[in-house]
Amino acid sequence: MQLDKIDFQILQILMANSRIQWKDLGEQIHMTGQAVGNRIKKLEENGVIKAYSLIIDEMKLGFSYTAFVIVHMKTANHDLFIRFIQDRGEVVEAHRISGVGCYHLKIKVKSQEQLNHFLDQLLEHGNYSLNLSIQEMKQSNPLNTTSQ
Repeated sequence: MQLDKIDFQILQILMANSRIQWKDLGEQIHMTGQAVGNRIKKLEENGVIKAYSLIIDEMKLGFSYTAFVIVHMKTANHDLFIRFIQDRGEVVEAHRISGVGCYHLKIKVKSQEQLNHFLDQLLEHGNYSLNLSIQEMKQSNPLNTTSQ
């Protein structure tokens, strides 16, 4: 699906407020609510919009620790490791990477004890290096860099 300028405008407005009424969104981009709704449905059907979600304050929920873990696998078979990270709620992002290490994980936990428990179990799959986040400086999405 080829997106045009209006599609990108709709996406940016929805990312700021996914609960906006189509009529109100349409007023911002000089379209009718029905026309906006048709475009949104097309974006959903083509998989551009995958879901609508909430942004929560993780600190207020007690998730005070963010850790970044580079995993160095012990074996060439990664199936058990992939199942392990998919089953773990602490793992909020996982990427297979090039360069040093095999995987980059973003972990959110409530305590050092919870982090240590996770890391102990991770050792069954490989070695790791760990960095703790001191402060999140920016959280964004790729559309903020799109110049349409």
